[in-house]
Amino acid sequence: MTDISPTGRPGQLSIAHSAVDGIRVVTLRGEIDHDGKDALTAALLPEDGADHGPAPRVVADLSGVTFLDSTGINVFVHVHHQVSAAHGWLRLAAARESVMRVLELVGLDTVIPCHPTLEQALNP
Repeated sequence: MTDISPTGRPGQLSIAHSAVDGIRVVTLRGEIDHDGKDALTAALLPEDGADHGPAPRVVADLSGVTFLDSTGINVFVHVHHQVSAAHGWLRLAAARESVMRVLELVGLDTVIPCHPTLEQALNP
């Protein structure tokens, strides 16, 4: 598991990623906003890029996310397009009620599959 530890302000985004059965699992904690945009994008996209290797399969575990703004929405849309172009997928998992409400308000839950638990997101 790789961990990008938070520094600076309280609530700052921390990111850890691992692999489960070939699926990239990105565990997020804190606030997803402009400050964490680049780190979030890098963590969600495969290291080799979307055009190399097997189709990328990515699950973002949102269980520790306390805040999500339009920057995070845009990152998820960008990553979804990148992995879809490489015949892969992005799934969102375990969003708190307040975060899920944002995803629903902007309609992202109709574009990117959202699962109530990490385990459900990992299943085909």
